[in-house]
Amino acid sequence: MCWPTTLGRPVRLIVTAGQVGDCTQAEALLEGQSASTVLADKAYDSNAVRETIADMKAEAVIPSNRSRKMIIPHDTEAYRHRNSIEHCFNRLKHCRRFAARYDRRRRHFEGFAHLAAITIWIR
Repeated sequence: MCWPTTLGRPVRLIVTAGQVGDCTQAEALLEGQSASTVLADKAYDSNAVRETIADMKAEAVIPSNRSRKMIIPHDTEAYRHRNSIEHCFNRLKHCRRFAARYDRRRRHFEGFAHLAAITIWIR
């Protein structure tokens, strides 16, 4: 997740196992953050994530998942800015070591991921 004030640069990073869904770490990523709007894709469409965002007194711009019975509307104009998040991940994946995850140990991969994020912030 990324906030517009960071201009598409990474703010936090949590490394999980490959089979773990991203939504499980959303609350940890949002903890201690302040924002007026939180942009996320359909993978983060859950009541728990929406409650966490509401507790932050922020607006959740998350399209509803197909499996949701009652569709929750979202601001489509604001959602267009989510591409800056995708650009951030693409810049991180320019580092082959990050994209292929050559490191066997989590702390080595996480260390390199932080290094790649720092290079994005420096540019």
